[in-house]
Amino acid sequence: MKKILFLLFVGSLALIAFQSKPAKKPLTERWTTEKAQKWSNDNGWLRGSNFNPSTAINQLETWQAASFDTTTINRELGWAQGIGLNVMRVFLHHVAWEVDKEGFKKRMDTYLKISSSHHIKTIFVFFDDCWNPTYKSGKQPDPKPGVHNSGWIRDPGDLLYSDPALIQILEAYVKDILTTFKNDKRIALWDLYNEPGNSGYGNRSLPLLKKVFEWGREINPSQPLSSGLWSVGLKDFNQFQAENSDVITYHNYDDPVKHQAAIDTIKRYNRPIVCTEYMARRNNSLFTNILPLLKANHIGAINWGLVSGKTNTKYAWDEPIKDGSEPKLWFHEIFRPDGTPYKKEETDLIKKLTM
Repeated sequence: MKKILFLLFVGSLALIAFQSKPAKKPLTERWTTEKAQKWSNDNGWLRGSNFNPSTAINQLETWQAASFDTTTINRELGWAQGIGLNVMRVFLHHVAWEVDKEGFKKRMDTYLKISSSHHIKTIFVFFDDCWNPTYKSGKQPDPKPGVHNSGWIRDPGDLLYSDPALIQILEAYVKDILTTFKNDKRIALWDLYNEPGNSGYGNRSLPLLKKVFEWGREINPSQPLSSGLWSVGLKDFNQFQAENSDVITYHNYDDPVKHQAAIDTIKRYNRPIVCTEYMARRNNSLFTNILPLLKANHIGAINWGLVSGKTNTKYAWDEPIKDGSEPKLWFHEIFRPDGTPYKKEETDLIKKLTM
């Protein structure tokens, strides 16, 4: 996702209510390195994509009953299986659960049935600090032509700072989902918070990050808990994420030299590693130079984007094309909406490395 440069908020920002409460001692502790390594051995080399069906502009359109598109999900995961991918990273949203708790969980189960039929495991993502700060249930907006992720929404976004009661809803949501699926072998990992501190939030997001790990430890699922490192400037986040994640996850859209330097730093934690976001062609983060690097380092490899669609992530973060015409170079995505590869040499390489 887009890396936004920002100044950390300090000083006079008021603490929201839950920040001042003392943290409960977690019922369980972080996994041992031995347990984490066993998980890695059992799952093998994870390789896949961040997945949102091409017919959905955001997480709500993916998960709401009226727009839950099993036909597209099944078709597109079939294309992923066809090139040897075995994991998808999929974003959830608390509003879809809040509106229809039991229906939401049934749709998650349906998704998992489809994905497992294609021998694909899932990494579910709870919270997210990227893109649009507000949202509502119901019909979602149409894409803005040529604009990357024009309809993607944060969770919980700005509402966290205006509604003190929201934290209770978020706690109930996380605990309900984790309890329901805590022993589900179709789920590889829980990604508790995507890019915390992004969008100018800075350290305001740190209390929620700590809370969601606390909730996760209370439920103690059989799958590992993690939150990905994504910005070297967020030292408080990096330390907490690295010290509390069972498996280290991270994002990197840099060229091979910079990416290898990041890997060398992360390896110091002596934990299994999964790169949960990479591949931005404009940035020289490519399948041809990064996927072999990740495989050689025994690191899970999850690129951004499977099929070009309503999220418009074939367009670059900061280079909109107002008339919606085809970019000269796709930023993300592997397949066109009809299932043909954007670049056949890429899918040939992926198959060579994975099958």
